[in-house]
Amino acid sequence: MEDEILMKIARELVESIHKSVTIDWAMKENVQAEMRVKIKKILRKYGYPPDKQEKATLTVIEQAKLLCKDLANNH
Repeated sequence: MEDEILMKIARELVESIHKSVTIDWAMKENVQAEMRVKIKKILRKYGYPPDKQEKATLTVIEQAKLLCKDLANNH
């Protein structure tokens, strides 16, 4: 995919995750399920290859967990 499209995907994913994150979101499966749905919608919107969407979704969730963990440790 083109870099410009990947940048748009990344921006939209970050915005969507910021809106979805709650204090204990990493522990709640229902919140994570909603996030996975939003992530997949964004990926489809930009024509991300369907066979790579599941791996990309899991990667985004894991990165969000790490980011939130880092933020919590720095406060």
